[in-house]
Amino acid sequence: MRNHILAAAIGAACAILGAASSRADVILGGQVWKNTGTTLSLDPVVPDGNQPRNIVCVICGDNQPQQPLDFGYTNFKNSGNEDSLIYFSTNVSKGGNAGFDTVGLPYDGAFLRAYLAANGDPNLQFSIGVDVNDTGTAQTLESFALLNLTQHTVLAQYSLFTPGGALIPSQNNGTGFPDYTLSGFDINLGTDIKLGDQLVFYARISGANDGPDSFFIVPQAVPGPVVGAGAPGLVAACLGLWGLHRRRRASLSV
Repeated sequence: MRNHILAAAIGAACAILGAASSRADVILGGQVWKNTGTTLSLDPVVPDGNQPRNIVCVICGDNQPQQPLDFGYTNFKNSGNEDSLIYFSTNVSKGGNAGFDTVGLPYDGAFLRAYLAANGDPNLQFSIGVDVNDTGTAQTLESFALLNLTQHTVLAQYSLFTPGGALIPSQNNGTGFPDYTLSGFDINLGTDIKLGDQLVFYARISGANDGPDSFFIVPQAVPGPVVGAGAPGLVAACLGLWGLHRRRRASLSV
């Protein structure tokens, strides 16, 4: 009898734990967020370009003079003195700082979608470049996430619900040159993102030991049409072959 009671108790406890883990609520910035999104992948792939010229920043440890004035970002002004970095993005022109582990001003989802579309990314699927600077000792990316502040949900995350993160030794030292790529973001409208929803980014690094570490949006540009492709190109090719055929016939008749 006791064994049956014990087994039932263990089963009930496991069911409760299973339900909790499937719900996977998490507290960030003193607020509760529910996981409804996708898991991001972190790869040691260096995105093209130097961030101050080509890619917009969302969470940066230094000033970004080339950032568009209408695209705000967090500047937490890291000079190498902070060991633990926990920051949200904040949509403040020329860079702002809501404070350590404090939710900043959000981006309107429509604003981010318009930015991606204007930069050759109509599919609204993008990556984040991670710029790491260290003293030769690898830092740890504990987690990164895109959050829906309106619905208080996690839209996409890396290592947010599985503590441990990953070591991210610098591969491309120098401020503004990303070392890693976080991919898997998608901000198309759907059940998880409604028109008018406000979005924020979240980043956490431990073992920081050098100058500013930063996170930048990398649009997944869709290649334009190949010159000569499609119906016009086919017509031009046919006309060219017809002209070649006529010249050959003319040369044979001489």
